[in-house]
This record gives sequence, structure tokens and C-alpha cells, in this order.
Amino acid sequence: MDAMDLPFLNAYLDSVGAPSFRKGCNFAAAGSTILSLTASSISPFSFGIQVAHFIRFKARVLELAGKKLDKYIPQEDYFKQGLYMFDIGQNDLAGAFNSKTEDQVLASIPTILQEYEIRIYKLYDQGARKFWIHNTGPLGCLPQNIATFRKDPSMLDEIGCVSSHNRAATQFHLQLHALCTKLQGNFTNANVTCIDIFSIKLNLISNSSRYGFEHPITACCGYGGPPLNYDSRIFCGQSKTLNGSSVTTNVCNNTTEYISWDGVHYTEATDLYVSLQILTGKYSDPPFSDQMPFLLGLLSSNGSDMLVTDINSSDPKRILIIHSL
Repeated sequence: MDAMDLPFLNAYLDSVGAPSFRKGCNFAAAGSTILSLTASSISPFSFGIQVAHFIRFKARVLELAGKKLDKYIPQEDYFKQGLYMFDIGQNDLAGAFNSKTEDQVLASIPTILQEYEIRIYKLYDQGARKFWIHNTGPLGCLPQNIATFRKDPSMLDEIGCVSSHNRAATQFHLQLHALCTKLQGNFTNANVTCIDIFSIKLNLISNSSRYGFEHPITACCGYGGPPLNYDSRIFCGQSKTLNGSSVTTNVCNNTTEYISWDGVHYTEATDLYVSLQILTGKYSDPPFSDQMPFLLGLLSSNGSDMLVTDINSSDPKRILIIHSL
């Protein structure tokens, strides 16, 4: 959004106070899954519910069209022109490992993606024509999962990540990519772009020091100290009594050196790195680097960084720094 000089999107679930949805709307919800709500679900806002929210949002926008609310709602043609972005599936896989074997988790992926496909078609029927789909990251490298499974060293790979979780994420990627290819063939008048987030994040974690990150699997905000600084009994920002003592989570001094923020989510520095890697276009199918109107190209390269700037701006504050691989 920064690269395109667009505002961050307001959340649909935070609509009180008449926020502006003029440039788009965010239907994401923490802890959500592709599969529908179950008794063990953390969030009630599954992918199907989010799509239902979008359909309601669109209907309401069309109802309000022409009523002097242009500064709050998008134009009608934005729904066909807009970019529909998806980053979901991590909670389906990670949650499944709490009660299922690896084989059972792998066997559930086709069902998860079948639900994904159904909802994508619903959005297509609503006029969506530009789809941007992320796969999920290396689940086995999250401090939360390492803390749960590290008691058995055979569960970990050479960089200390949980092998089973990463195998599931890899299989999810392969099947999701196949779904993207299917949609690319079926949606003849639409654009479907699949982004390989897994490879970007795994490369970063595997070669963290190369990109300026000194702590690949240690949570910046947590409790317990190295190597993970993660304790499932107390989350970032909390104070609790553990083993008869009052304890509080600590926050690292330099967040830019950490890949993980709280053992589950990533730091802003990591998200920036991932975003800039996405903008290179080489992790997308089909590639789009030659179709980015706001990227001028390579300005300079000294073996460590590449500078890319807005084609319509000479403002140095809008220069993007992209680490070369």
C-alpha cells in the first residue's frame, strides 16, 4: 500500500464512527480459518463469514450510492476493478496439529482447499476479477510450534524448525498452486496471481543474518528467554503469576533484529522484508515485475541492496530498499 501511495484499509468489523472505505475494505479477522466454525475455533469469522461480510458490504454500498457519501464508500465499478487479496490457511493447518497426526493433517488439505475454491467462486459471481492469493508461511519455524514439539529432537530439522508442520505447509502450497492454475484456466476474463510467501519466509529464516536479522526463531515479545522466549502460559503484553511468582513478558530492545514478534506473528521489519520481496515479482505466478507501473527499476546495486523508486515521484521518502538475494 505504501509503494502505491494508498492508505491502509479500514476494517469492516470496526465500522463504528464512519471510517472511509473509499479505497477498499479489510475483512480479515484474527484467528480465522478457511473451514467453517467448530467447537475448537478461536475466531467465529471463518473465510465463509468474511465472504458473507463482503457481499453485505457491497449490497450496502450500492444502496447508499448517490447519497452524498462518496468520501466514505467506493464507487460501484471499484468492485470489478479492485484487487481481492487473500492470506489465510495458517490457522487451519496449525490448529489441526493439536488433535491430528501429520498424515491426517495432510489428508485434510483437499477439504480445506475445496472450501477455499467455493468462496472464491462466490466472489467471482459478485464481480471480482483480480485475485491475489498467498500461500502460508513455514509453520514449523514459529516459536509457538517449536516450543510445543522441541522436546523430541527428531521432530526438528537442521535449522531448528518442526519438520512435520513445514511439510504440511509445503503440501498446502503445492495444492493451492494447483488450485490457482485451475482458476486461471476457468476464469478466462479474470487475473489470478498466486504468491509464494512460504519460500520468502523460509529463505529469510534460513539465512537470517544475511538480511540483518540476528534472531530467526526467538520471539521479540515473550517470556522465558532464549532460545525461543516463548511460553504458552503467558502472551505478549501480559502479567501473570507463574509457579508462585509474578512475571511479565519482556520486549526486545531492537525489533529489527527479530523475525518473530510474539511467537506467532512476525515483526514489522519482517513484514516489510516480505512485502518488498513480493514487489520483485519473482515469487508470483504469473510473474508481474514487468507490470508494476509504480516501480521504475534498478537504480543502483552494490551487491547488498537494490533501490527501486516510484516512477511518478522523485520524493526520496518513497524509495524502496529491496535486499538482493
